[in-house]
Amino acid sequence: MGAGDSGAGEKRKKHHTSSVKLRRAIALLMCFFIHFSPEKGELRLTHNWSIMPKFYVKKIVVLVLFYSLFPPSVFPVPSSQKMTMEILPKDKLNNLINKSLEILEIVLNDQNISEKERAKIATKIIEIENQRSSQNSLNQPNKSEIPDNFKQWIAERKLRNYPDKLIIQEMVKRGIKEEIVVAELNHLTTNPYFQAGNNMTQLLRKLESILEVRHQIYQLSPNSNYIERRNCISKEEFLTKYYATNTPVIITNMMTEWKALSLWNPEYFKTNYGDADVEIQDNRNSNPQYEINKKRHKRELKLSKYVDMILNGGDTNDYYMVASNRNFQRDKIQHLLNDINVYPDFLDSSNIKGQIKLWFGPGGTITPLHHDQTNLIGAQIYGKKLWRIISPDQTPFVYNYQTVFSQVDLENLDYNKYPLFKKVKIIEVILEPGEMIFIPIGWWHQVKSLNISISLSLMNFIFPNYYKYQNPNLEQ
Repeated sequence: MGAGDSGAGEKRKKHHTSSVKLRRAIALLMCFFIHFSPEKGELRLTHNWSIMPKFYVKKIVVLVLFYSLFPPSVFPVPSSQKMTMEILPKDKLNNLINKSLEILEIVLNDQNISEKERAKIATKIIEIENQRSSQNSLNQPNKSEIPDNFKQWIAERKLRNYPDKLIIQEMVKRGIKEEIVVAELNHLTTNPYFQAGNNMTQLLRKLESILEVRHQIYQLSPNSNYIERRNCISKEEFLTKYYATNTPVIITNMMTEWKALSLWNPEYFKTNYGDADVEIQDNRNSNPQYEINKKRHKRELKLSKYVDMILNGGDTNDYYMVASNRNFQRDKIQHLLNDINVYPDFLDSSNIKGQIKLWFGPGGTITPLHHDQTNLIGAQIYGKKLWRIISPDQTPFVYNYQTVFSQVDLENLDYNKYPLFKKVKIIEVILEPGEMIFIPIGWWHQVKSLNISISLSLMNFIFPNYYKYQNPNLEQ
């Protein structure tokens, strides 16, 4: 072989090597785009690219042909990043592939295409890749741009059908760029987890709509915002008209024979049970969630000391003996139950252990808005209480995020913070000494002592009174 032949051969070899490198470099770029499976007639898009503009389709079909010249083993695509998308039916796609392959082979075999022109091809592919990367970054924003707690907030508002405009405005106020929020909203609605949550939300909305319709129909009654007062009730009528229909009622003259009604007052407690150890909730003013966090507020002291606090401290919500203190389970205090000597015939006198609770505190004490998980009777023995009562049909509007408690404080209504609460109808009644109020299971109530108050909760009905609730426990 002559020197000229050798030089020409080296030149052709170098040109061939450069062409191969260039072609493989272009093919490598294509790995970021697509992988064609001739067996399935599918295009597999990488990087979870869920949106492909139509103008890309023609270019990508040509590019996939280019990539098909190389075996997948040369440039494998990680399976975890693949998603399948059929652009065309298999037969049409194969026809287009075959036709494009003919054109592409002519282009690749054309010796008149210079390195510079081939470089232009590579540059164009890089340009398309940059466009794809830019589009992808908008559809899937950087996690660092929106904190997870903000993403959760956005998702919750979307599930509640908040307008995107309001969500964007709120996020911008919190320092998130508008375009980032828009991209997050676009990405959110395609997320399969969000879609599953949205499906469940629709089922829950059906139940909520039934409750709302029931309440609207109930409001047609002239007695819808009124709790009936009855002078004594037989167990048959109580069961049929109130207990079984989940209807509250105030009952008078059914405590007239109770010794407690004439004996119980702060001085009586101090004189006869002053040396008894009792438990109360204390330092409640330091924590708006004092009932939810009741364990933090437990305090033990002598009943005599607690009576002095009540008599000398004026109206306050800072300390209160409540049902969860379970003082009737203490040896000395439980003797007070002997002063409840006659029970209505719808209550079981043989079932009082743990079924009767004592409430004792100054004026100004507040039991926050909640519902109980059993039916109960509230019996007022000393002092007066204001009861604010809400039908369980209105549960979707009371912001029940924690167990049985509402976020709303009826003493300080904030409709800006809790706008749905505007729909709620509140029934107010004052319970006098000697009166009982039947609070059916699920009825919301907030109770305020108007002066020094002693009262009982009774749950020892002769009718079934055990039910299982599914309560929320949401972080706010």
